[in-house]
Amino acid sequence: MNRFDVIVVGGGHAGCEAAAAAARAGAKTALVTLQADKIGVMSCNPAIGGLGKGHLVREIDALDGIMGRAADLAGIQFRLLNRSKGPAVRGPRTQADRKLYRQAVQNLLSAQAGLEIVEGEVVSLDVDGGQFKGLTLAGGRELIAGAVVLTTGTFLKGLIHIGEKRFPAGRMNEKGADQLSSTLLAAGFRLGRLKTGTPPRLDGKTIDWSMVEMQHADENPMPFSLMTDRITTPQIACGITRTTEAGHQIIRDNLHRSAMYSGSIEGVGPRYCPSIEDKIVKFGDRDGHQIFLEPEGLDDDTVYPNGISTSLPEDVQHDFVHSIAGLERAVILQPGYAIEYDHVDPRELEATFETRKIRGLFLAGQINGTTGYEEAGAQGILAGINAARRAGGTEPVRLSRSEAYIGVMADDLTNRGVSEPYRMFTSRAEFRLSLRADNADRRLTPLGGGLGVVSGTRMQRFAARESDIVSARGLLNERSLTPNEARKHGIAMNLDGVRRSAFEILAMEGVTIDTLKSIWPELDRISPIAREAVETDAKYAVYLDRQKAEADVVRREEARAIPDDLDFSAVPGLSNELRHKIAMRRPRSLAEAQRIDGMTPAALAIILAHVRQADAQLRGAA
Repeated sequence: MNRFDVIVVGGGHAGCEAAAAAARAGAKTALVTLQADKIGVMSCNPAIGGLGKGHLVREIDALDGIMGRAADLAGIQFRLLNRSKGPAVRGPRTQADRKLYRQAVQNLLSAQAGLEIVEGEVVSLDVDGGQFKGLTLAGGRELIAGAVVLTTGTFLKGLIHIGEKRFPAGRMNEKGADQLSSTLLAAGFRLGRLKTGTPPRLDGKTIDWSMVEMQHADENPMPFSLMTDRITTPQIACGITRTTEAGHQIIRDNLHRSAMYSGSIEGVGPRYCPSIEDKIVKFGDRDGHQIFLEPEGLDDDTVYPNGISTSLPEDVQHDFVHSIAGLERAVILQPGYAIEYDHVDPRELEATFETRKIRGLFLAGQINGTTGYEEAGAQGILAGINAARRAGGTEPVRLSRSEAYIGVMADDLTNRGVSEPYRMFTSRAEFRLSLRADNADRRLTPLGGGLGVVSGTRMQRFAARESDIVSARGLLNERSLTPNEARKHGIAMNLDGVRRSAFEILAMEGVTIDTLKSIWPELDRISPIAREAVETDAKYAVYLDRQKAEADVVRREEARAIPDDLDFSAVPGLSNELRHKIAMRRPRSLAEAQRIDGMTPAALAIILAHVRQADAQLRGAA
């Protein structure tokens, strides 16, 4: 068959989510990939989630995507990062077994109705009158569809660098996609050049594990997916070691041989995931840099040394690795390398990830200038949904910055563009108090259900959990105490004569459901899941109300112009970092100021007040 509703090109994380989402939306979908057995490969670090990234995985899952379920099946070291901090900045993460993850993704795709896997290389796109019509594979086969999602990863004119050596490849031992890059350029798209890197892979049997610190998994692993009852895959420990001054000197002595510093790489690398060369050059005063030794599988001796991405020559990599405690006799199975590749300027896109130049052409993943599996998957699921809607003639879906991290990323990319590979952080979200990993289902699953991309089984499970939470909230709202009654139970409430509900009391420092059970034993029937949800809601309630009020003011005023000569250095209440970013961007309106990295509703309210004051002074002078 050569006729489809949606074609997805690329079997990486973006492509898998896009193809599955389009098929769930009812579109007859083809996933075109160079090698079907490579679908779902973790080409860089063997991990899913983390700070900011874990939020994206939970949002993908809330829309019935596959990444969370695959990670739950393949995860071999689950950890909740920032556990000691508030729920808004906690990040679920798991080390994954590469083989199990790939198998899980392929199994989930093969079970997806309406999805066909096609092996081949795309060499050209058929566009007529600014509308995508189909594409042609190497060998001449033509595929026709109403929409296409390109998810090419690092394959667009991919070029691998290892010291002085360089050769074309999409990733190690895999062919790149040169013709498609030329096709996009010919269509008038602005292309840029970015780079990423990977560390050498080590033979775990040759590591002296007695010389490194061991980090264990959480005792009670927290799944990513609502559909996972519990984690059954065996959990393992990872090692932690550090670079040494001797190793730093080896790198300094050989910087001229690094592809990063020899001038042979054009692309810009990720600032927040620097190579070990960058770390030594920029942070040379440190006595060492942490390295996480991450096993790549339960039955695989390969170890991924997270933290020493490099493009140094192989002989230098050997000397450097052997300077590290525990790695003195480590055998390198595959050298680290840098890879540079073409990407499209994401400002060419709508927030739906459809290109402005060609209707029906969508882009997702590293082709848009991002880095990371999670960022790719999140773009893929939104692009896949919208590709299906384009093919079906229905209105596109946009996610706002106030309802999802996916919306934050879409807005960042399509309005600001990228100067380096884009990575998600919780600090990018102005509304992060309400965009928590723990409430992703409550934010997005009803939306996904309305769009027809969430299964009935998931909707039933979601509804049961929501009913549980609503019942728990009801129990708490029906019970209350006066300040004097509270103090009799050891709860130090202000003596203001105001009776407060158990939910309001739960917001107080140190008060939990367990605290209140001594007063109302019937609260013991609240389930652990509902307990966590209502405790979090209660703790955040006052802040969320304040954030919502600030956000409402900003939304009403976001079109207000900011005078060109307004001096933000004199605005009290703004951080030095924000003042610097404002000076660099010179936003012309409140809406533009809102899109500055790290901008918060509170800071926007301060800026709005200052703009109003300046306007009033101008009117007074007139």
